[in-house]
Amino acid sequence: MESEAGAPDVLAELRRLRARVPLLSGALVAGTDGLVLAHDAPGVETEGVAALTASALGVAVRMTEATGRGGFGELLVRCESGCIASYAAGSSAVLTLLAEDRIDIDSLHFEGRRAGALIGELLDAAHRRAACCAPSVPSPRQLPPHSDPLPPRP
Repeated sequence: MESEAGAPDVLAELRRLRARVPLLSGALVAGTDGLVLAHDAPGVETEGVAALTASALGVAVRMTEATGRGGFGELLVRCESGCIASYAAGSSAVLTLLAEDRIDIDSLHFEGRRAGALIGELLDAAHRRAACCAPSVPSPRQLPPHSDPLPPRP
């Protein structure tokens, strides 16, 4: 179980989600760029799943644009032994849940949408805090003229 720096609340929500939904075998949050932000997915190669989630998101977004159905909300893949569901999580992340085949899909969607919305709020707030509090980098014109670090020798 891991979380990127700045996202401990996201990891805590993933743990609560897995406790509320016992038939979840894993949960991860990935940026839309395919990088893992947080995960609680034992035995899963999370970097690969995050990258595939970003790829699937790209296709889903293109489908929503091509059909005029609005922004991305969720994606469900049914497998022989379970399902994989991805939910929008704010402006730059996706929550992906791995579920066993006996899971109630309505319950999965309810909990996934709820957790996606909460995680999205947490991540978007963290991005806003980082943006407003980050030190500004001076442009080259704002830097003092170059000078030697050592004084001249007498």
